[in-house]
Amino acid sequence: MAKKLPDTTSESSLSPLPDNFESVTKEVTVQTIAKGKKRKAESTVKATKRIKEEPALDDDIVAGAEITPRPNRRVTKKAIVKEEVSDDGIEVKKTSARKKKTEVADNDDKSKVMKTIRRRTKTVKNPEPIAQRTQDTKLRIGAHVSSAGGVHNAIPNLIYIGANAFALFLKNQKKWESKDLEPEAAQLFINGCEEHGISAADCCVPHGSYLVNLAHPDPDRKKQAYDSFLNDLSRCHRLGVRLYNFHPGNSNATTREEGIKLIAENINQAHQDPTSGKVIALLETMASLGNTIGGTFADIAEIIELVEDKSRVGVCLDTCHIFAAGYDLRSPEAYATTMEKFDNEIGLEYLKAFHINDSKAPLSSYRDLHARIGTGYLGLRAFHNLMNDKRFHGLPMVLETPINVIGEDGKTSEDKGIWAREIKVLENLVGMDVESDEFRELEAKLQEEGTAERDRIAGQVERRNAKNAKKGTKKGKKKAESEDEDEDDLEE
Repeated sequence: MAKKLPDTTSESSLSPLPDNFESVTKEVTVQTIAKGKKRKAESTVKATKRIKEEPALDDDIVAGAEITPRPNRRVTKKAIVKEEVSDDGIEVKKTSARKKKTEVADNDDKSKVMKTIRRRTKTVKNPEPIAQRTQDTKLRIGAHVSSAGGVHNAIPNLIYIGANAFALFLKNQKKWESKDLEPEAAQLFINGCEEHGISAADCCVPHGSYLVNLAHPDPDRKKQAYDSFLNDLSRCHRLGVRLYNFHPGNSNATTREEGIKLIAENINQAHQDPTSGKVIALLETMASLGNTIGGTFADIAEIIELVEDKSRVGVCLDTCHIFAAGYDLRSPEAYATTMEKFDNEIGLEYLKAFHINDSKAPLSSYRDLHARIGTGYLGLRAFHNLMNDKRFHGLPMVLETPINVIGEDGKTSEDKGIWAREIKVLENLVGMDVESDEFRELEAKLQEEGTAERDRIAGQVERRNAKNAKKGTKKGKKKAESEDEDEDDLEE
C-alpha cells in the first residue's frame, strides 16, 4: 500500500510539482526467469508514482486504499516429442501433453490455477514386416496383437507378423475405468484396414475384459459388468468389427442355472441397444469346470438357447481350453468325435472363430496353460486335423501362444517372430501328408522343444490328482478343477 513521503526541498532544475500531486514509492518484486534454467532471480525495484490528490478525500481514506494487483501473464509449456524404439523394432512416437496454466488473483489475494490439457493420439510407425501376408491362402490366421496407444496401432502390428486375422483389446482389460474411443484412433483403424485390404468385419475378433462376469446377480456388479460389455460392443460397431469374443462368466455368487440365465439376459439387453449395431457376441469355450461357466458344450448350448436373436450369438472355440476340459483333437478319429459333439449339442453354424493354442497340460487336466504350436500335449497332428477341415476355412483363427523368451542377459522379452513362424507352419499344414518326412521331422522337433515344460506341468497335475483322491471329497475336486496352480503360465 502506498505511503506518504515527508516534505523535502528539491534541488532539481525541473519545475516543481503542483500542490495537488504527491510522490509515493512502491516496492515491486520482479521475478526474472532465465530461459532454459530452473533457478529464478529476484530483484526489488523502487518505483516513484505520481498520484493526483482528490480534494474530496481525507488522509485516512487515502491511507487505507488498496492497489489491485495485475493478473499474472499466461505461461505456456510447449509439447515435447520423444522417439523410442521398442524391442521388436517398432518405433513409437510419443507426444507429451501440452499444458497451459493461467493464474488469476482474486480479491482475497488467492491464486486460482486453471489447467487445460490436450492429449494426442500415439501413432506407431510401420516397421518392416518380418513375414509377408500370404495372399492365396484359404485360411485366415493371425494373433492377438497389441493395441497400446490406440486401436489403430493393431494394424501395423498384424502386418509386422504377416497375419490375415487378429484380436486386440479395445480398452484396458484389467481395469473398470476406461477412456472413450478417440475418433481419431477409430478413423486411423478404419483407414489402416482399407489401405492393407483387411476386412475387419471378417477377420477381427476383439477380446473382452477379464473383469466382466455377466453371471453375477448383485445389481451393482451386474450393472458394472453389463456397461463394460455394451461399451465394447459399441466400440466394435464404430470400428466396423462384426465379431466380439468374451468369457461367459462364473457362478461363484449364484447357482449355475441362474448364472446361465443372467448371461443370456445381459446379451439380450445389449442386443436391444442400438449402439451395439449388429455385432455378434461370441461365447468362448473355457478350460475349467467347478463354478466356471462354459467348460462344457452343454453350458454354451444352454446360453444360446435363451438368447432371443440367434443371428447375433456364436462361439469362439479355444483348442487349448476344450482339450483341457476333456475334448480330444489329436487323432483324426478323436477330432471327428469332438466336432460331432459340438454340432449335436451346440450346432456348427454357431462356430464363428478359433483361438489356436497348444496345451502345456494333458487332456482333462482343467488347466488353462497355452503352449506354442506343436510343443504341447495336443501336438502338431491336432492342428493338421483342424487346418485341413474345409468347413472352417475362412473363419478367423487367432494365436494366443506365448512369445516370451529369455535372452543371454537373463532378461525376458517378446519375440513376435514366433507368431510369424507359427502362422506359416499352420498355413503349410494344408494338404501336407502326415506320413511325409517333412511333417515327421517338424513334429519331432517341436515336441522336443516342449518336453521340459510338458513334464513339469504333468508332475503338477499328477500331484494334484493324488491329493484330491486322498481327500476323496467332491468339494475338493471342484476347487482343484477351478483353480490355477501355475498362474505365471496362464497366457490369456
